[in-house]
Amino acid sequence: MALILLFLYIPIFVLIVFSFNVTKSRSVFSGFTFDWYIKLFHNKLIMTSLLNTIIVAVAASVLATVLGTAAAIGINKMKKLPKTLVMQGTNIPIVNPEIVMGVSLMLLFVFFAARMNFELGFVTLIIAHITFDVPYVILNIMPRFRQMNPHLYEAAQDLGCSPISAFFKVILPEILPGIISGFLMAFTFSLDDFVVSYFTIGATSQTLPITIYSMTRRKVSPEINALSTIIFVVVVTVLVIKNIAERRNSVKRGVR
Repeated sequence: MALILLFLYIPIFVLIVFSFNVTKSRSVFSGFTFDWYIKLFHNKLIMTSLLNTIIVAVAASVLATVLGTAAAIGINKMKKLPKTLVMQGTNIPIVNPEIVMGVSLMLLFVFFAARMNFELGFVTLIIAHITFDVPYVILNIMPRFRQMNPHLYEAAQDLGCSPISAFFKVILPEILPGIISGFLMAFTFSLDDFVVSYFTIGATSQTLPITIYSMTRRKVSPEINALSTIIFVVVVTVLVIKNIAERRNSVKRGVR
């Protein structure tokens, strides 16, 4: 396990180390500096692309979480055969190659653009991201329903809760960890996506992965190493906080 983790994380550690390198060399560490981090925040192209990426990721993940939660609640109430069929259909965007999804969505948007007089841009990009984010939200929430007592909802209503009140006071707290996990996964996939974004974003704006890809045709600046290091640290911090919060909630429930 240690060797596997070492194999997975050595490239990231190398990237972090060379984000502090004085020179642009990717093989020789010449000295320690914060200059690339300072230059990063003065690079208008990278900052604009990062802002675009965050806007798309937040919008897509929030909408995907709402839709995925509603879909998971509906799927949970289905009978066995319809539930199996719907879940199999939900899994298709996950196992389907991204290139197929990207091209098919592009063709769909171009078809409607020619008839409704609009261009590919942020709206089409957000819709595309929601398309592949929703299945991940559903897959994170469904196990919570399987772990939950199926009679809690009826019991809450027997004790005087209205259907809406029973959902918000009983069901929602039970599935909330799955909702948070689904949101984080959707946000991560949206932040990271390149293939689908490349085919659906249009020519007026760029996301960070597309900007980085355009840089690889020349030479990737160490500013990208600095940005990647910041993103990695933020993601790890969020995951640590999430795990600590879940453990505390588990301990509190165990005490009760």
